[in-house]
Amino acid sequence: MNYTSKFFNKKLLKVLLFLPLLASLLPFEINPAKALEFQWDQSSGYKSLKWYQTTAMKNSRNKLFLFFRPSDRKTGLLSINLKIPKKYNQKLKQNNITFCKAKIGNYTAKSKCLEEIPSDIVLNKETQRLEIYPISPVPSDKDTYAVVFKITNPQRYGMFQFHSFGKSSGPIPVSAYIGSWTVTIDP
Repeated sequence: MNYTSKFFNKKLLKVLLFLPLLASLLPFEINPAKALEFQWDQSSGYKSLKWYQTTAMKNSRNKLFLFFRPSDRKTGLLSINLKIPKKYNQKLKQNNITFCKAKIGNYTAKSKCLEEIPSDIVLNKETQRLEIYPISPVPSDKDTYAVVFKITNPQRYGMFQFHSFGKSSGPIPVSAYIGSWTVTIDP
């Protein structure tokens, strides 16, 4: 073995031993809770809302909860307007949509409706809008409310974004953006 190959082997060995030490010193910051969050437009004032679904598999029967937590509502709501993605819009039926007072699940309990809120629900498939008019205004209290869809998931997997707008119940009713849900469907 000649001198240059011994020199090269020693240098390579030092580099290979030094790389893990160097990588451990670099400041990596990964937030696992937000790792799968995707926003269409970072500068648009996007507000992420909480949601839950019973299954994320394509073509599966699903129950999708779109939550309105107390922190999402600054005032009471006279009406709620949802912009629905086209792939979901094709499979929705008005009688499979409910609006209810809900409980957000955790590791020990399921998400569920506690009390159905009497409301007029109007589904317009042409404009891809869902309008909910509760009989009495939704108060800005400590309760969580949800729009619940009983649906078959789309055939295509991917991310689907629902947008919500609400008309406030104040002296001057104003329609404003509440937030968005980014629902994922797995292959």
